[in-house]
Amino acid sequence: MKIKSLIFLGIVQSCLFLNAQVKSVDPVEYVNPLMGTQSLHNLSNGNTYPAICRPWGMNFWTPQTGKMGDGWAYTYTAEKIRGFKQTHQPSPWMNDYGQFSIMPVTGKLVFAEDERASWFSHKAEVSKPYYYSVYLADHDVTTEITTTERAAHFQITFPENEHSYIVVDAFNKGSYIKIIPSENKIIGYTTRNSGGVPDNFKNYFVLYFDKPFTANSTFNDKTLEKGKLELTAGHAGAVVGFKTKKGEKVNVKIASSFISFEQAELNLKNELGNASFEETVSQSKTEWNKVLGKIAVEDTNEDQLKTFYSCLYRTVCFPQKQYEINKDGDIVHYSPYNGKVLPGYMFAGTGFWDTFRALYPLLNLVYPSINKEMQEGLINDYKEGGFLPEWSSPGFRNVMVGNNSASVVSDAYMKGLRGYDINTLYEALLHGANNEGPMDAVGRKGVQYYNTLGYVPYDVKINENAARTLEYAYDDFAIWKLAKALNRPKKEINLLEKRMMNYKNLYNPSVGLMSGRNKDGSFPANFNPFKWGDAFTEGNSWHYSWSVFHDIQGLIDLMDGEKNFTAKLDDVFTMPPVFDDSYYGAVIHEIREMQIMNMGQYAHGNQPIQHMIYLYNYAGEPWKTQYWSREVMNRLYKPTPDGYCGDEDNGQTSAWYIFSAMGFYPVCPATDEYVLGAPLFKKTTLQLENGKQLIINAPNNSETNKYVNELKWDNASHSKNYINHFDVLKGGELNFDMTSSPNLKRGTTKEAYPYSYSNSK
Repeated sequence: MKIKSLIFLGIVQSCLFLNAQVKSVDPVEYVNPLMGTQSLHNLSNGNTYPAICRPWGMNFWTPQTGKMGDGWAYTYTAEKIRGFKQTHQPSPWMNDYGQFSIMPVTGKLVFAEDERASWFSHKAEVSKPYYYSVYLADHDVTTEITTTERAAHFQITFPENEHSYIVVDAFNKGSYIKIIPSENKIIGYTTRNSGGVPDNFKNYFVLYFDKPFTANSTFNDKTLEKGKLELTAGHAGAVVGFKTKKGEKVNVKIASSFISFEQAELNLKNELGNASFEETVSQSKTEWNKVLGKIAVEDTNEDQLKTFYSCLYRTVCFPQKQYEINKDGDIVHYSPYNGKVLPGYMFAGTGFWDTFRALYPLLNLVYPSINKEMQEGLINDYKEGGFLPEWSSPGFRNVMVGNNSASVVSDAYMKGLRGYDINTLYEALLHGANNEGPMDAVGRKGVQYYNTLGYVPYDVKINENAARTLEYAYDDFAIWKLAKALNRPKKEINLLEKRMMNYKNLYNPSVGLMSGRNKDGSFPANFNPFKWGDAFTEGNSWHYSWSVFHDIQGLIDLMDGEKNFTAKLDDVFTMPPVFDDSYYGAVIHEIREMQIMNMGQYAHGNQPIQHMIYLYNYAGEPWKTQYWSREVMNRLYKPTPDGYCGDEDNGQTSAWYIFSAMGFYPVCPATDEYVLGAPLFKKTTLQLENGKQLIINAPNNSETNKYVNELKWDNASHSKNYINHFDVLKGGELNFDMTSSPNLKRGTTKEAYPYSYSNSK
């Protein structure tokens, strides 16, 4: 019996392992779109919503639990669903634009969002990137959704009922609706937005039903207009009804366009056509597997596989395509900058302050062809808006600091992207670097101070001045790298090279950290390094003092050498999570998220400090990077509704995880290096667009074996603390020998250190 039991146990274990291997080739099934949805205004666990969509698709759809206009469109703890909304929302803080919803109801005709809302349970909910289903208990209806890039297919299963309805809500702040019974069709537009659009902005939509209407009404806010088929109002909507049999499925095909009704019709025809619901589900699933399958990870830890692919799903959601294909097959877009319909690519829904750090470097490594489209879209942004956006949603938005479009443009070119007008983009970078824009967050606020004094002063009523200075200095580095690659005039190159050293002007030797600096050159009295905001952006000096991506050696020198530098890095984790919130007058959610994570001053829930873990590699203690990167991955990421430790922010926090799980991270975009950590999985295969494969092997990897004893590139020992992008593009194998104790000799010499400007001369 004992032998039989052991044999049976071995068979079970083998089957489980094979099952894991089979599932790993179908990565979309690991994705949990609900990861990060258990969030509130005062505490973010991601601030995500379950997007039913295609990668980088123009339109997303989501179940709507929040009220119309609420940035928290879907929260996991909600009890009722008010509708199913087409959305373009990049984050709750930016809110939405071009949104409308549909909602099935039965029995009494109700259409106002609170009255039509239905109880639901997550136990009767299926959420996949390519498919969503939920049972609406109050209406005894099951709603299923699948999508294309610009269209959606709903399949709604009704009970036996004399009065079944579908409500189409075009939302308030200006909308239009028209019912066309002869064609089983509804058209309309919504103008609701949160900024960043011209006066003529509209999202035109069209819906086709496969069942004739037996009842037709429009509504104006909370007033039903029985029998009225067309309405323009502040808040317009429509209700169509029919008699249904038990289990009867009503199909609704929907598409929209920022250009016209005709283009919406064309989008529907081109993307849905005569396809059945099941066919579109299958096509969407195939597309997701193709995109997610570019990185294949193998391991026996199901939760980590789920976390990885849930994060990868988020990295390929934003920015969204803002372009469409016209009747002649040409790529065209409605411009959120000048309100015209123009040729070419356009994307929207990203903040470069967040995403320059890891999201765009991930695109350059894994999905360069889509980033080539994005670069072409940036050219159109500049031509139509006069500046590059720093936050687009869909046009210029006045939020965050920095001029980080410089990094996004430079990193793409320095990583080998070609075939677009880089000279126009370089012109855009120079323009943005030397001018204030039409709003504080476009161009460079305080540029005259920065260009003359070498910093934006603390006492000239420009908020977050130290953060601006540090980011402008790095951005000048990114432009400098591009200027050299494009053989720009020597005088221009030298000026950029000088300005990228401006970070040194903020180093306050009395405290050993970065701080604001007054116009007269003095540092502010009573400086508190734990004060959030003020001179910094959503962080304090302990977070921003590491924002010298391009010259870590220069920062080490300012901090009196490697030992003092690494001691300060250690302090970040060992200090208590004290804070000064006086600048805000209340505890903002980013502060609370740092406080409760039990990692001292390390605030991974916000972006400025996310690269800091990798800086031990520049000072001879790479094993601490290996330790802390594993700690963050294990402790701060889960494939659950509360699975993030702060705002996910358009793929950036997810991209940190993807890179870190592969075992390296782009500390300094616009260089061709990735700084090493340690891989999370036993095997990772990166399928590059050039047909090559990078295989990352770590067969001894385990919860305890988190340290790198030795690294071999193919069969040769690799002693550096970094790897080169162009070497990665050649393919090959990275073989990590993982152990439970740190190797205190590997990577400790200056020859092993990653790029720093001060070491490159």
